[in-house]
Amino acid sequence: MDERTRYWRPAEPKPSYDVVIVGGGGHGLSTAYYLAKNHGITDVCVVEKGWLAGGNMARNTTIIRSNYLWDESAAIYEHSLKLWEGLEDELGADLQFSQRGVMNLAHDLGDVRSSVRRVEANRLNGVDAEWLTSEDVQAFCPIVNISPDVRYPVLGATLQRRGGVARHDKVAWAYATAASNLGVDIVEHSEVTAFVRGAGGRVEGVETTQGTIRANTTALVAAGHTSVLAAMVGLRLPLQSHPLQALVSALYEPILDCVVMSNAVHVYVSQADKGELVMGAGIDAYNGYAQRGSFHVIEHQMAAALELFPVFEHASLLRTWAGIVDVCPDASPIVGPTPIDGLYLNCGWGTGGFKATPGSGWAFAELIATGASELARPYELERFTTGALIDEHGAAAVAH
Repeated sequence: MDERTRYWRPAEPKPSYDVVIVGGGGHGLSTAYYLAKNHGITDVCVVEKGWLAGGNMARNTTIIRSNYLWDESAAIYEHSLKLWEGLEDELGADLQFSQRGVMNLAHDLGDVRSSVRRVEANRLNGVDAEWLTSEDVQAFCPIVNISPDVRYPVLGATLQRRGGVARHDKVAWAYATAASNLGVDIVEHSEVTAFVRGAGGRVEGVETTQGTIRANTTALVAAGHTSVLAAMVGLRLPLQSHPLQALVSALYEPILDCVVMSNAVHVYVSQADKGELVMGAGIDAYNGYAQRGSFHVIEHQMAAALELFPVFEHASLLRTWAGIVDVCPDASPIVGPTPIDGLYLNCGWGTGGFKATPGSGWAFAELIATGASELARPYELERFTTGALIDEHGAAAVAH
């Protein structure tokens, strides 16, 4: 048994369950765990078309923060961060959770104004936030170049000291272990090929490559592919799927003990415990499902990043990759029921998925178990009809 499956019980699917969750990434596993722990619903099956947490969960850049602008966003991300702060003890696992601070740089007057606005909004919502001058920025992170002569001069930054990073694969394995120990079945290499339909078109389970699995409730939590699954039941979602790029360097001695993000350059960087510089770029403009990106996107953004971090000039690139992110028109997720009875959605987190892992699972489990969740309510699909959008485009700096 390899390291990934050492901690949970790989299962063969039963003919039927109370809940079937499609997607064995962080959000699907956390949903299963909180269904069992918070609501006593253990007759749950998580089906994953590949290996557990082998999709976006394996390709994110580990950043955790809650300093979003809008009330609805601040509520769910702050709830998530509070869960992160006790998650290692709760799950009994070393998640390499490190609250090293997340800093968002401001490069022009527009950046400064929107950043200060966000700091004040965060404080009103009980979220820790600070405004730093350029001198404060260099004191907090000495390797940032604050010279006024660079292409993107640093005029200041926001700082959330409680933000940080965690080890993504360990998070997935810990949730899988805890859910499995509570009785949840986890089925890998089981791709959904169709949905079981009942009277009135109700979704009553899924057809998979390992057979039919019936369920009272079917929940789609497949990052990057929920719109494809939804199309199988004739449901068109307001989502676009894009490759989101990232890279790691070779291993180096510790030089960066925080997370630095820049909206204008659209680069974010932290340093992993092993020594790699973990860096991200923007999403590719085209729609696609290939887990690789266009190298020119990274090349352009790394060139700009080198002005901010001259010390990186001689760092060697180790590898690049891309996750597939579903993006809604308002850059906020969809969490809620669908017009089709028996079918629920948790998707569209864009670049905010990893940090939301505990809060997303908590809220989605509450919704499935009780029919209502105050954290999830603003994110229902209905908002695209009513116009009650939660427009986080640029409002929370780099949307990672």
